[in-house]
Formats: sequence, C-alpha cells, structure tokens
Amino acid sequence: MSQPFSIAIHGGAGTILREQMSDELKASILADLEASVRAGHRILAQSGDALDAVVAAVKVLEDSPNFNAGKGSVLTHQEMVEMDASVMDGKDLNAGAIAGVRHIKNPIELARDVMNKSEHVLLIGEGAEAFAFANGYPFTEQDYFFTERRYQQLQSMKEKGLFALSESKYPDDKKYGTVGAVALDQHGNLAAATSTGGVTNKKYGRVGDSSIIGAGTFAENGNVAVSTTGMGEYFIRKTVAGDVAARMRYLHQDVHTASEAVIQGELKQMGGEGGLIAIDAKGDFHFAMNSSGMYRAAIDIDGQLSVKIYADE
Repeated sequence: MSQPFSIAIHGGAGTILREQMSDELKASILADLEASVRAGHRILAQSGDALDAVVAAVKVLEDSPNFNAGKGSVLTHQEMVEMDASVMDGKDLNAGAIAGVRHIKNPIELARDVMNKSEHVLLIGEGAEAFAFANGYPFTEQDYFFTERRYQQLQSMKEKGLFALSESKYPDDKKYGTVGAVALDQHGNLAAATSTGGVTNKKYGRVGDSSIIGAGTFAENGNVAVSTTGMGEYFIRKTVAGDVAARMRYLHQDVHTASEAVIQGELKQMGGEGGLIAIDAKGDFHFAMNSSGMYRAAIDIDGQLSVKIYADE
C-alpha cells in the first residue's frame, strides 16, 4: 500500500484586488500556479523525494514574470535584482540558503546545492555566486530579469520614497512577493522551499525572511513543513515557520490551529501582514493569511487540485 503524498505552493500574499485583476492576468497566474503544483506532484507520484518536488515546483514560479522570484523579481534602489532562497529537508533537518544573488536564473536550485554540496547553510552575494559558478551554473545577465512592470513599480516608489505601493495599475503591487512550496512524499519525508526577489526599492543589501531557516522556511519529518510569505522583517522577528513547528511539536496543535494562531496572533498585532503554507506528516495542509489574498495551489492526498487567489475563496 502506497503512503499518502501531497503538495502545496504559494506565489505570495498581500493586498490582491479583484477590481484591478484583468481576466488575462488572472488566467496567466492561475495557469502558472497549476503548472507549478503539477510539476512537484509528478515527482511525488513517481515516488520521488519531497525536496526535489518542492524545488521543481518553485522553479516553475521563478521562471514566470508573474511572481516576485527569479524572472519576475522586483528591482532594488540601484535598479538591480537581488534574490534570496532557501530549502529544508525534513528527514535530517539539513538546509541550504542563499541571499543577495544577482546572476543566478533559479536561486532555489542554488540553495539546494548549498545544502548538498557545501558544508554551509547560508551563502551570500558574491560568495554565493562564486560557489554557483564553481559548480557549473551559467552567468545570467541582469537583462534576463528585467520586466517593464517591475521598472514602473520602482520608479513610482522612488518618486514617493516608499518600499511598497499605495496605488498602482496592477492588482497585486501591495503583495509581498515570495514563492514557496511544501510537500510530503511517499516515504514520509517533508520538505519546504522558498524564493523571492525581496522588496522593491530595497537598499543596503537588505535580506528578508525567505533565506532564513526557521523564519521563512522549515521542515521536520513527523511534524510539519512550512513556507512563508509576507513582511519579512516581522516574519524574522517572530520566527514564523519555526513557531508553527514548535506549536505542533510541543502543544500538539494540528496544522490548521498552529498556522492560524501564528498568522492571526502576535504577528498580526505587530503589523506583520502575509501568510504561510504548511503541510503535516499525514499530508494535510493549510493556507493561512491575514491579507486579502494569497496566490496558492495544492494537490491533496486524493489527487484533487485546487487553485485560488483571494482570501474568501
């Protein structure tokens, strides 16, 4: 008898407005979310590893201009892309992460290689890229990451002196752009992966929670795998992913209760907007958010697909 397996993904949470969502953009986003979750699920269905599944799912989102990771990353104050990512394998609590990389097409793959091919957990900036090139990664020009939408966002924010847009023509410009995936494989292994381009107009090498194990990413066999999306500074301070895991481990809360307690509790009271996806050792998953929406999709243990955008869906 095969063991249950399932996967859930997110493409960021925040203020996502129906009235600004064109049918064309919505269709494109939903198609990308479905392609992502199916890419990961195919690996699980073939008795593949949970870590490989979450990396494959995140790669699909990194390759799309619709999400703030990889190809669709936002621009820094210097009009550059700086990306962060992390992975964690629940079977041995091994983890890998990178921050501030500029010339790597799929940062999530590099995070996995930091885990598997180095003695370290977190590499940053030029050092992370030197490690990448030493391991055969091609140099990806910044032009690959440039999109007119992100350039317009940056100019608008520079004019206002902001790090987040208060008004714009896109439905999700106040979305905290991160992508992530969590999965349970047929061998009982849990894994999580998270990737982001950070925040528009960021300065000084700012790093958010997406590359921080225990804040943006966490996985522990027999317990839970978590990937978060939101205002990184708050998610770091509240060690959100680790808090969900601790509530399940020590308080014996289920994945739904633990996730909601963290996202709707002190994090929200502090002003931390965003959400998370979490999956437990039985393949039950939960999407928690204190925002108006979160791009998300899942395939449950029965093989049923769901793809959603708004909080009230």
